[in-house]
Amino acid sequence: MKSGFDSFFRRISEAAGISSQNELACLLGVNRSAITQAKKRGVIPEKWILNLSRSFRLNPDWIESGQGPKYIRGSEDDSLEFTVIPKVRARLSAGGGSFEVGEEIEGYYSFRGQWLARKGSPRSMVLMNVFGNSMEPEIKDGDTILVDESQKDILAGAIYAVGVDDTVMVKRVEKHPNKLVLQSDNSTYQPIYLEGEEIEKARIIGKVLWVCRELR
Repeated sequence: MKSGFDSFFRRISEAAGISSQNELACLLGVNRSAITQAKKRGVIPEKWILNLSRSFRLNPDWIESGQGPKYIRGSEDDSLEFTVIPKVRARLSAGGGSFEVGEEIEGYYSFRGQWLARKGSPRSMVLMNVFGNSMEPEIKDGDTILVDESQKDILAGAIYAVGVDDTVMVKRVEKHPNKLVLQSDNSTYQPIYLEGEEIEKARIIGKVLWVCRELR
């Protein structure tokens, strides 16, 4: 389908609450290069239009050309409401363990409210960047993760942001009698075992719910 990419992107940015082509790629589940090629050719794939229409109940004609009503008739309900989540100036380590954080909020990102509510407590959620390769291939260096700070109960094998003394890491956490195990997905990293008083020093910051990757 032929269409002006810039006008298409402006419409979807407003409707979906995104602000960059990288976010559009994440939203569509495609590589960043696919967005670049679509912009270069001025062609919006039909599959994208269908996916966006289904995800946000948008009128396909409006997505493609801006013509007609924005939403599919009868769809303007609570399922279209969005919730903004702050992204903080912080980096969680998926490596040896370190933490850099400032009080500034880098921006706000929109998610469908119903989706967030199914995942946990939106008011307790925050987005952060990850650096290091200890959680590859699940989480890669430079990924952005969504953390729910209200979810601190340990579910075996789930991924958490974990603080130990002055370091903060992203690890799979397993709780054993008198022992806490911080496990990396990358087999070159050895598990971290916390025992005795060391367990008291550990704090579960929150459960990792979602990952977004910017391809380079």
